[in-house]
Parts: sequence; structure tokens; C-alpha cells
Amino acid sequence: MTANAPALQETTSSADASPESSAARAADSVTALRSTLVIEPPRGWTSLNLTELWRYRDLLSLLIWRDISSRYRQSVIGYGWAVLKPVLSMIIFTVIFGRVAHLPSDGAPFALFCFAALAPWMYFSTSVSTVTTSVVNSGQFLTKVYFPRLVLPLSSAAVGLAEWAVQIVVLAVLMACYRVTPEWQIVFAPVFVLACVLATLAFGIWLTALNVKYRDVGQIVPFVLQAWMWLCPIVYPSSMIPAKWRLLYGLNPMVGVIEGFRWSVLGTSTPDWTMMFVSLTMVTALFVGGLYYFRKTEIAFADVI
Repeated sequence: MTANAPALQETTSSADASPESSAARAADSVTALRSTLVIEPPRGWTSLNLTELWRYRDLLSLLIWRDISSRYRQSVIGYGWAVLKPVLSMIIFTVIFGRVAHLPSDGAPFALFCFAALAPWMYFSTSVSTVTTSVVNSGQFLTKVYFPRLVLPLSSAAVGLAEWAVQIVVLAVLMACYRVTPEWQIVFAPVFVLACVLATLAFGIWLTALNVKYRDVGQIVPFVLQAWMWLCPIVYPSSMIPAKWRLLYGLNPMVGVIEGFRWSVLGTSTPDWTMMFVSLTMVTALFVGGLYYFRKTEIAFADVI
């Protein structure tokens, strides 16, 4: 009887405490389920999950500010380079292609003609280079903490907008010096700024995803950009391209961006809208395709890096 007493007491205690224990365990389970973040790979080609970027907007802002503050750190001129580079290029192009080669400029002063094209091109070329290496350069973060990988190329592309804003101020000063006033087309300038950002991301997110697996991509991009500049209407108007080749020329996504921005700011001759449509359609298609490709391949970034 004595030997059976502890067992009887234990059984009685378990029976008495079981309702409270069950309730406590159930509450703990519900709490655990509510506080658990489940990370699953994207399924199919439609799971872009772009709303996730909004939840990580603070991280995006932090990365943008970090890159802006560090870009010209320990530099004597600082953001003066954002002015010096396009101004020097403008002077060289004006002397060689304006004074010597006598290329047309659609009725605008050749210096303004070049600078209005150099502003979007320099944003595009600089940002594509930084976006291409953005994921590889942040490899130490990918293996330690989860965040949407798309934050990295987005932050790199946003940094260049600060330089472009400075260049737009310089462009306004040059227009005042040449006594060129904007016309009604200026309302379309933000549209082409947005198109330039999309073109940058369109190529950047493709290249940064490829650069994770093939590091040769990061080496060849500067050379391609250098050659690409001469395929864009920077020192010459697109009207010099024969009409039969303009649709093919419009497959260059930056043609529509540069021609459209220059037309909206300087009021130059109306561009070929068919060519513009082809060019901007290419920007949209490459951007959407790049998003899908990036989301499909980002699951393996941490393993490859």
C-alpha cells in the first residue's frame, strides 16, 4: 500500500494539472506559430513578392545613405566629381565633334546638346557598373541574415540619382548662360528620368545575377559600356540615322531615354516616336524579365558566393 502511494499521488497530480497544462501548452504553441517566420523559395515564375521590399524599406534607406556617404569619402573634390566629369566630357565633345567635325545638334547649342545627353548616360553607365557588383560585394551579409536580395541592386541604383540631381542643376545654369528656356515638353522630363532608372535596373539586375555565378561579367561590363556610349545619340542626333535603320537602332534601350530627355529639356526637334516606342518597350521587357530572373536565381546566391 505504501509502495503504491507515490504512483497514486503522481497520477492524481497529473490528472488535476492536465487541464491547465494543456491550456498552457496550447498557448505556447499558438505564440510560437505567430512569431515564426517561414522562409520559402519562390514557386513558379509569378512569385515576385515585391511587397516584401516595403517591409524592408528601412534597410533600403540605410544602404542608400551608407553608399552616398561613402562614395566620395576621403576625396578632396567630393561631389564636385559629379560636375567635373560631365563638364570635361562636354568640353571635349564640343571641341572635337562640334567645332572640328561640325556635327548637327538639332538647333541647340552643341555644349547643351551634349550635356543633356551625358547626364542620363553617366547615371546609367556608373549605376550599371555598381549594380553589377552589388550582390558580390555584399556576400558577407547574404550568409548571415535574411533580407530581400533585390534591396542590394535597388540601393546601388538609387545612389546615382544624387549625382544626377547635381548635374541637373549644372544643366539649368548652362541653359541660363545660353539663354535657353524650357518649353512645354519639360513636363515629360520625369518620365524619361524614370525610364532611365528602369533601364539601369533592367540591365543591372540581369548582370548582377549573372556576375554571382560568372565573375567574368564584372570584368567585361566596363568595356561594353565604353563601346556602348558611341552607339547612343550623345554627340550626334538620332536623325542622322537613316530611316530604314531606325527601328533597329531603337532596340538600343538608351536611345529612347537620351533622345526623350534631351527633347523634353531643350525642346529639340521631335524624335521619331516609332523608334522611341521600340526603345522604351525594350526597357520595359528587359526590366520585367530581369526581375523574374533575379527572383528565380537569388535562392542560390549565398551558396555560390
